[in-house]
Amino acid sequence: MATVYIEARPKGRPQGERIDDYVVEDHADHVLHTSRTQEEAIAWAQRNGHHPHVARVRHLNDKKKPDYWRAV
Repeated sequence: MATVYIEARPKGRPQGERIDDYVVEDHADHVLHTSRTQEEAIAWAQRNGHHPHVARVRHLNDKKKPDYWRAV
């Protein structure tokens, strides 16, 4: 089971701005899927045999730092 990361788009959005969608990315930042909600993105990842992680703090999303992520 591959680890994937669920991220809000647009990346680096200022606090309070609207989230357009959520993407499921692999460790190399390749987009595997796009969803309207984080819940849909997590469900897609699990249905497709992935192990999804979400950022603990939205603007801290460096995939090389495991403390920034939590498994769901």
